[in-house]
Amino acid sequence: MTDEEAGRGRDFVGYGRHPPDPRWPGGAHVAVNFVINYEEGGELAVPDGDAASETGLTEGSTALVKGRDLGAESMFEYGSRAGFWRLHRMFSKRKLPCTVFAIARALERNAEACAAMREAGWDVAGHGYRWEIYGNLAPDHERRQIELATASITRTIGTRPLGWYTRYAPSLHTRTFLLDAGYEYDSDAYDDELPYWRKVGTRQQLIVPYSLVHNDVRFARQGMTSGEEYFTYIKNAVQCVLEEDPPRMLSFGLHDRIIGHPGRALGLARLLDWLAGQPRVWITRRADIARHWRKEHPAP
Repeated sequence: MTDEEAGRGRDFVGYGRHPPDPRWPGGAHVAVNFVINYEEGGELAVPDGDAASETGLTEGSTALVKGRDLGAESMFEYGSRAGFWRLHRMFSKRKLPCTVFAIARALERNAEACAAMREAGWDVAGHGYRWEIYGNLAPDHERRQIELATASITRTIGTRPLGWYTRYAPSLHTRTFLLDAGYEYDSDAYDDELPYWRKVGTRQQLIVPYSLVHNDVRFARQGMTSGEEYFTYIKNAVQCVLEEDPPRMLSFGLHDRIIGHPGRALGLARLLDWLAGQPRVWITRRADIARHWRKEHPAP
């Protein structure tokens, strides 16, 4: 499979000097999508047969214990036990929508969280059956994992996922397998501020780009230290886009076990309140962005 056949040929031009007008609903100038990454219970863990514990995006950041790391396990469990519910209360209180990038096995282990997602009307996108590096997988195994994740999320949430985001990075085969499985879009790209279509063989896949820049991973990796810093940083991003033409979209990634802690979460609460008062901001779900783009900018 060539890069072009896989929809993975490199494109350094994109929309260029004249991006299209997205024509967001209500004349909005920026579409904002919050993504809660629900991963706790899907990470590498010795009790699940892995050789070592997952320590990525934990407060320790690096593996300090060979084999099973009980500290890392506990940090993940904070996300599903406490952090998730803090975020759920914040969005529900303000009646604001968001998207969940969900590891299927994590959902299987917390039926109460699944019910809360359904009740809130959040859209749940596939994020894998469990944490694996898809670029290292045999194609048949990768296809099976996508099928397992799709069936599992459909069962736990009650509706099938329409979108997908691969942890780490996708393989050359991922986009083909997602199209085969009926996915309407993927977010396995960081290369733009608007959705776009990508040819995969003879088919077209809608790409809704994601961001690791406007993401709470900065608390774990780049030294962001306070909720106030987070509020200012994300607010600046929105203000920048509001002052530019044409309109854009922004993705803000969240993790239960990171921004779900009180000292960080207060900055998110301030941000939600500020955004709710911005008349030119459309706070929406990722599935709604994808549907809007399909309607306003159909596949070529």
